[in-house]
Amino acid sequence: MIFITLIKFRKKASDVIEVGKKIMQNLPPDVKVIGTYWTLGRYDSVWIFEGKDPKDAIKLWLPGGEVVRTETLVSLPRDEAIRLL
Repeated sequence: MIFITLIKFRKKASDVIEVGKKIMQNLPPDVKVIGTYWTLGRYDSVWIFEGKDPKDAIKLWLPGGEVVRTETLVSLPRDEAIRLL
């Protein structure tokens, strides 16, 4: 499964960077990060990652609870979604 997490910083950027480093160094076993981006607009950052199931997304973000607020989306490739119609 591909997950897209929208992130809003709750603390200063330097605190978020430190927690982000710890998260990247301690990824759950079934999680593969595809990309991380800082963004302009409503959210401060976006992470795109692959995991076996939604539990992996929960495990990934538990350590960030004090410094970020997250909203995680489950995504499906466009062609796969169209086949479901």
